[in-house]
Amino acid sequence: MARTLAMILAGGAGTRLFPLTQTRTKPAVPFAGGLRLVDLVLNNFVNSDLLKIYLLTQFKSQSLNIHLRQAWYLSGLTGNFIDAIPAQMRMGKRWYEGTADAIYQNIRLIEQHDPDNVCIFGSDHIYKMDVRQMVRYHEKSGAALTVCATRVPIEEAHRFGVIEVNENFRMTGFEEKPTHPKPLPGNPTMALVSMGNYVFDAKVLYKSLYADAENKLSNHDFGHDIIPKLYKDKQVQVYDFTQNKIQGETNTHYWRDVGTLYSFWEAHMDLLECEPQFELNNEKWPLRSYHPPVPSARILADEKGNHSTILNSLISSGCKIVGSRVERSVLGFNVHLGAGSRLQECVILGRAHIGAGSYLNRVITDKGVSIAPGTEIGVNPEQDKARGLTVTEEGLTVIAKGMRVGFE
Repeated sequence: MARTLAMILAGGAGTRLFPLTQTRTKPAVPFAGGLRLVDLVLNNFVNSDLLKIYLLTQFKSQSLNIHLRQAWYLSGLTGNFIDAIPAQMRMGKRWYEGTADAIYQNIRLIEQHDPDNVCIFGSDHIYKMDVRQMVRYHEKSGAALTVCATRVPIEEAHRFGVIEVNENFRMTGFEEKPTHPKPLPGNPTMALVSMGNYVFDAKVLYKSLYADAENKLSNHDFGHDIIPKLYKDKQVQVYDFTQNKIQGETNTHYWRDVGTLYSFWEAHMDLLECEPQFELNNEKWPLRSYHPPVPSARILADEKGNHSTILNSLISSGCKIVGSRVERSVLGFNVHLGAGSRLQECVILGRAHIGAGSYLNRVITDKGVSIAPGTEIGVNPEQDKARGLTVTEEGLTVIAKGMRVGFE
């Protein structure tokens, strides 16, 4: 494992998560009250004792850089590191033109370490994975490339790279975001798709990237260009995510792409089940992040003696809930609820002031939001749109960072 280097792609603009990505890159979006999306992949590597990590950043990276400095600083004395690398235009005056180009523009960083294996992972999925098990599978198979894969419903497969394999899980077909995805043999309702997590033999990676960079017709993307060519000429293995085991857990195969506002909201609702598919509490697989210096949450009765009611919810530190009802909701740091306010299936990212008597239904709020007393949101979509709020096709209402709502 000491001969393995990690390159994490953390520069995504996340346009489908707008307005949550209005001021930050997608990996910096808060999740589950006290985490950021990037924390999931970093915890996977750190808990796997793989501690030579570069994060490649690009769009609106300041919030991400601050978080990495606060939560993920490693001393260089041991040779381990977690370093954020901004887009530096090393290969010319251009931004990254695709996932493969992002790695190509930083290929000198890889060559300096002379690794045997290079892990290339995304940073915006919700899952747990012992990366060592995938690296061992890759080395044992002798593959040029190993792609991590999971199964998704066939109607969702068009959003991913769809994989075909033989009986030994060697890749025999690959199509990036196909219009008509091929289902699993014998199961027309499911497809095998790439999770965007790769382990490359370093020499194969160098050769593939240099050849791709010279191809003027390439999209310079792993899914569109590198993998479709490589599996035809080299041994490309597929690592079955369902074979990965997490110490201290039995249900470890949850994986969700939170590329849209609705999937982001759904992932939070998944956390609130009595037996959640994604477990936040596992002492053998801690989920590290930055915890601000705020006091414990306070759940209080109001001045009239009306008690607060909390049902199936996550409440973060610094919250103050006064005579309110919170049902199936996630509250980040420093959320204050006034007397008589009600939240139902909401995700409050943090630092929000929700006035007395307000009612929020299926609402996502970014940080720094203030809501006037007696305001209803998520009840009348046309009224929400008139206030400048984002309303999705699925009926979610999203409030951008720093907005003041209902103070007309």
